[in-house]
Amino acid sequence: MSVSGGQAVNGRHSSSLEPRDFYQLKQRAAEYYRSNAVPQRMQQVLNTMFYEKPDDMYGHLANYFASFAKPAAISRIIGREILDTNGQSTIEVEVLCTIKNFEKSVCFAAMSNCCSDPNYTTQDTGNNDNEEKAQSVNIALEWVNEPLNSLLKGLLPANQIHVDKLLSEYFQRKVEEDEEQKKKDNEDEKLTEPESLPPPVSAAFGDKKKKSPKAKKSLVPEKNINPREPPESFFPGSVAIGAVSLAIAKAAARLQNIILYLHIASLNQAEEPRKEMSMPLPLITILECGKSSGGKVHLLKEMIAIPKPGLGYKQSIKMIRDLQQEISKWMFAPKTGPAAISQSGCWMKGYDRIEQPFEMIQEVCTALQLTLGDDVHLMLNCGAHELMDYEKQKYEVITGVLKHPDEMIEFYINLVKQYPSIIGLIDPLRKEDVEQWSKLCSLLSPQCYILADAASRSIDKLLTEGLGAKLYSGLVVKYANQTTISNLIQVAKLMEENECIFISGLTDEETMDDSMADIAVGLGARFIKLGGLCHGERVAKYNRLLAIEEELAQRGALGKSPEHKFPVIGAEQEDLNPEMILSN
Repeated sequence: MSVSGGQAVNGRHSSSLEPRDFYQLKQRAAEYYRSNAVPQRMQQVLNTMFYEKPDDMYGHLANYFASFAKPAAISRIIGREILDTNGQSTIEVEVLCTIKNFEKSVCFAAMSNCCSDPNYTTQDTGNNDNEEKAQSVNIALEWVNEPLNSLLKGLLPANQIHVDKLLSEYFQRKVEEDEEQKKKDNEDEKLTEPESLPPPVSAAFGDKKKKSPKAKKSLVPEKNINPREPPESFFPGSVAIGAVSLAIAKAAARLQNIILYLHIASLNQAEEPRKEMSMPLPLITILECGKSSGGKVHLLKEMIAIPKPGLGYKQSIKMIRDLQQEISKWMFAPKTGPAAISQSGCWMKGYDRIEQPFEMIQEVCTALQLTLGDDVHLMLNCGAHELMDYEKQKYEVITGVLKHPDEMIEFYINLVKQYPSIIGLIDPLRKEDVEQWSKLCSLLSPQCYILADAASRSIDKLLTEGLGAKLYSGLVVKYANQTTISNLIQVAKLMEENECIFISGLTDEETMDDSMADIAVGLGARFIKLGGLCHGERVAKYNRLLAIEEELAQRGALGKSPEHKFPVIGAEQEDLNPEMILSN
């Protein structure tokens, strides 16, 4: 651009300028362009373009100068309320960036809104947390649209570590402010409440003594179980932190024109990302027959199929889909009783005997000419925390059949012996049953994965306190609430260093966002637990895994999935500290 006679400058016609003023204006313009290397770059691109003679001349110029443009910076983040797949409130975050002087929408990210500790979640409590979720979403939207928006404005999405540090610091400040306010409120209550007199010793108290304590003691096992730990508190609004962190990661990948799993892998690796990437083995739920199924059997919360390692996702999904379709025929067979599709995306049916679902799965595999224990293995999610009768201090594995935690060890050993196709147990015991976890692992870990889901520590405690004593083969890690992408990367590295299997899992309240598939691949998860092959929120993630595997294969970067290798966990640990092991 040149400044010549007849052009408008700052609202004035250049012909009306004095010659000296016009000369100074041209000098300033020339210096402005020279300082930004415009003449040299213009000359260079015009010279090369003449010889290259591109079909789209202006497109060629645009591409050339785009490489000199400022990197896209965050201009705004917008939070919106959406519904998860259960029809409950959660949030979606949109990231807008300034790109070549224009504000553009880059990406969206949604995240589930978890407000309850899985160890304390039952059918009744699950239906009573709607108010908490609504409050959490309102606070999260306030955070996203006001303070977090201002905090992140002007930052580069590619700087994930810095963004996550700011998000975590903001969350910590909110927690500290809340603790201070609660402390102040408690002090005010103490000042205002009247002094209470000590309760008189009443006859009622004496009556309690008259009741024979010996009769009650006879019902209690000689060895008392460890009491249940208090539920983990969830901070309202925390979903904003995780959702914004995910949205920033997706924005960075989009702006760099790379796939999200490659971006996650680059954040996870200090050096160059691996040339080959393996797909996580899918843990596909094919049947639910636990406590909520209506049958006498309570133990089998989920029966999970694991395709043979080395089988591609396309073949694996087809095999399990055929398995599920064959199971559907059994569900509608005469005299089989009621059945329904569960929230986790598979058939749910009640059984009176533990052997029944295994027999059905064996016959289904035989009908499909599949070898159970070779083509497909089984993993059981026992959901032990849901089975404990705290009054009787025993697990109710079947209606009327109660077992002490010590008895559960022999029960699982016999079950795996009877059905050798079982290669994994998830939550076989409560997290508080530390001694029994240790014994079970020492006896079964050489032939079976012993995994913790609800029995594992929270991500926050994993990062601050570590894994503790090794009482499990691996952990099911879920991305929720205040967890950031950087937190997930730290946990994945921590588990790798301690030879603990990383399993990427879903929360109960999911969204249609399929980013978890990319995160699992990028972090090198050994397994991914998405539930069954029904319901859109789960199928979307399976479809994303299919697309990732295809893309890796096309690039020649698809690594082989290793055979099953069971980490042997010994029982040499002495003086176990229950507070530091399997604590949430």
